[in-house]
Amino acid sequence: MDGVTPLAAPDSPFGLPLWLGIAVMFGIVVARAQATYWLGRAAGTSIARSRWGDRIGRERLDRAERFVAHYGPAAVTLSFLTIGVQTAVNAVAGATRMPFGRYLAAMLVGSALWAVIWTVGGLGVLWGAVTVASAAPLAAAAVVVMAVAAGVAVVGYRRRRAAFHDQEAR
Repeated sequence: MDGVTPLAAPDSPFGLPLWLGIAVMFGIVVARAQATYWLGRAAGTSIARSRWGDRIGRERLDRAERFVAHYGPAAVTLSFLTIGVQTAVNAVAGATRMPFGRYLAAMLVGSALWAVIWTVGGLGVLWGAVTVASAAPLAAAAVVVMAVAAGVAVVGYRRRRAAFHDQEAR
């Protein structure tokens, strides 16, 4: 043998065994999702009128509420595969008083998916980006500028499209 243990699990980006890295991430996301659900539950339907609702954004809350009302637990599970909608969906699940047993089952499945994706892939990509940025800071800055420009272009396009549709509806 060459000193390598066959079938050894790789380390997670935390320097922990992969399974332990996933467990840590799972604990983090479960705690965050539970806090969001119970805050939403406590706030009830008035969440949209709060500062927290302003931070999330009325449009995001409306979209999350429609999604949760239509798909229920599946919406909660799938929200963990998105960026920017997860918090709103968990808060709306609480605010709309989704039965806790149904919410918990959906949240645990989604949390497990999230933990595996972020530990195995997401953090690996993040660490890779940091490594590349430290080796080539100008290239990293160029990528950030291009990403910001693309984001500005997308937001501008959406606003123009919404304005056009509003004008067309009149």
